[in-house]
Amino acid sequence: MGKPAYRRILLKLSGEALMGKQAYGIDNGILGGLSEEIREVASLGVQIALVVGGGNIFRGIQTTRKYGIDRVSADYMGMLATVINSLALQERLERDGVMTRVLSAIEMRAIAEPYIRRRAVRHLEKGRVVIFAAGTGNPYFTTDTAAALRAMEIGSDAILKATRVDGVYDKDPLIDKKARKFKEVTYIDVLKRNLKVMDATAISLCMDNNLPIVVFNLTKRGNIRKVVLGEQIGTVVRGGR
Repeated sequence: MGKPAYRRILLKLSGEALMGKQAYGIDNGILGGLSEEIREVASLGVQIALVVGGGNIFRGIQTTRKYGIDRVSADYMGMLATVINSLALQERLERDGVMTRVLSAIEMRAIAEPYIRRRAVRHLEKGRVVIFAAGTGNPYFTTDTAAALRAMEIGSDAILKATRVDGVYDKDPLIDKKARKFKEVTYIDVLKRNLKVMDATAISLCMDNNLPIVVFNLTKRGNIRKVVLGEQIGTVVRGGR
């Protein structure tokens, strides 16, 4: 068994990653596989935090455009969708024997702890998986930005961005077969070329604090463990040399 390359990670999941092949909601098979992988990584002694989106249930900005709902209200509705996903992940992880805490940026004490940085760090130090729910608690900020912010607050060694493709490409590989994959790319290149790794605010935060981002394919079993062990899969986003 190899030695982990990271002591503490933040795993960023899109809500869509939980859908599987469904058009909506949470696929139980996907949830179970994800829980098993997180348990394996936690058994290596790695401290794990998660941020999950809510796009499998509700996407605020799309609803604003389609139905004319006020953007602030729509964003709060999206934050609540992330809480639903976080509770689903917590329930499955604890069923699989992984102690888990959900910390919400919006207070809802009956179902989640309020987000307090020192409390989150203490949970991680005790070996608990921490799930950050409700984004930053503010409208106009994505869960990508929430992931970057929380990763820096807890002193994460890297953000692991789980996607449906195996890294960062110069074009969409699902559309263009000639798309070229990057093994490594700088924050500046991501912003200049609009490579859609994370939103511009999240990339800028990571760049300002020199926090690396590893983009990899979540759909391939065992990839989270491979990234944590330092295997060369996916794409690393970091500063220029």
